[in-house]
Amino acid sequence: MTKSKQFTDDEQYRLSMQEDILVIEKIKNGDINAFQHLQKKYSRLITSLIRKMIRNDDDVEDLVQDSFIKAFTAINSYQSDYAFSAWLYRIASNTCIDFLRRRRLQAFSIDKAHSNDDGDYHFEIPDSSFMPDTNVLDKERKKILDAALATLSPKYKKIIKMRHEDELDYQEIAEKLNLPLGTVKAHLFRARKLLYKYLKKHTVHFEQ
Repeated sequence: MTKSKQFTDDEQYRLSMQEDILVIEKIKNGDINAFQHLQKKYSRLITSLIRKMIRNDDDVEDLVQDSFIKAFTAINSYQSDYAFSAWLYRIASNTCIDFLRRRRLQAFSIDKAHSNDDGDYHFEIPDSSFMPDTNVLDKERKKILDAALATLSPKYKKIIKMRHEDELDYQEIAEKLNLPLGTVKAHLFRARKLLYKYLKKHTVHFEQ
């Protein structure tokens, strides 16, 4: 009975993997809307992984979106000799690890301020440009994301950049823009809505 059950599980796994490969081939051949199938299929898995690594719900939401966007833009690097779920899992895991690494280094750097010969204090803030799979980002898909960002007003574009490129948290953004924390969250929520609306219309659906 156990062997029969195991065989069934193996069969289901292989069928799921084959289904993913077919969908990915569609995406690589230009059917970028097919990505919504993979996003819906693995959204719960990736959210669960990130929630185990990151406790802040706001950060969890951001990192889930970042992980799927990275997978979408790097889809041409996927090789079908291993499961798409494992590839996506690695991207999400690396995204979280990098996020936590930057946070720890920033905290350490702030605690370890040092002065130069002039007596001015400096803080060593680590380079935040690293992103898993950066070298394999597909140029066309990046253009789609850039086009989506271009539709945002300067106010929303700036706050998205501060959150996702500069890796600032909500409180840091509020302080830099001299805005109430609630206003920052509202602006980010609205900016994401507009961004995802564009992506849904022109490319792929990312669940809210």
